[in-house]
Amino acid sequence: MKTMEELRISLFSDGADLAGILEMYANLWIRGFTTNPTLMRKAGVRDYEAFARSLLRAVPDRPISFEVFADDEDEMEMQALTMATWGANVNVKIPVTNRQGEFMGPLVRRLAEAGVALNVTAILTLEQVEKVVEALPPEAWAIVSVFAGRIADTGVDPAPLMAEAKRILRWRPRAQLLWASPRELLNVFQAEEAGCDIITVPPEILRKMTLLGKDLTAYSLETVEMFHRDAQAAAFRIDTSMVAAAKAGGQRFSVRLAAEDDPYRFREIPREVVGAGVKGIDSGTDA
Repeated sequence: MKTMEELRISLFSDGADLAGILEMYANLWIRGFTTNPTLMRKAGVRDYEAFARSLLRAVPDRPISFEVFADDEDEMEMQALTMATWGANVNVKIPVTNRQGEFMGPLVRRLAEAGVALNVTAILTLEQVEKVVEALPPEAWAIVSVFAGRIADTGVDPAPLMAEAKRILRWRPRAQLLWASPRELLNVFQAEEAGCDIITVPPEILRKMTLLGKDLTAYSLETVEMFHRDAQAAAFRIDTSMVAAAKAGGQRFSVRLAAEDDPYRFREIPREVVGAGVKGIDSGTDA
């Protein structure tokens, strides 16, 4: 596996928590930032433009992608042209379709021809990649974001698809392929092998970069210690008196015989044992 120094792929941090973004900004490995309305809402952002402008003041020298949130094509265009004036390092994210499934290719072309740095987002199929390539002028600088993590969520290996997407993009040499929505640190190396130019990663995964090259035997021991520490902190107890009594009497304890004495003991789990917050145990809760 490659080291951080050997990676050619650019790492972008994905999020909308300003403190977390500033933490990542201090890391020279992070070459850019992306966000979206969903992440902003989760972070408690109330004023989209105020947040965007404050972020651009804090991060003036690395690309940041902000997404339009209109569904009407004309309104998308006005939002995109406005966002592009916020800073020279702004990439405007345009979804590959609107909510009606209508391809936004004509809008992508108009914005690219107007000089807007684009990030075409929410792509999940090679057909969509092909259509984006057709829409982009050959000289356009753009990011093409394929949501590899969401593809993987459907049980499909995204790596071959991403490699093919990179091949398709060869006709647009200034377009960069971005592996979006990663689920684990391994995805960084898969994206590198697939030929992706960028991978956008949330801070919780980026923080795992310190694990690269870690000795797995040592990591195993740390895991065992974690389980023991947490059990002690929770003051867990198990009544072992039945086994202790059998051993004290010189008997060989048999789990099979104990089960035959109470063959239904696993049929019902007392609610107080599993806790009231566990769903699916009580018939009155949502499974």
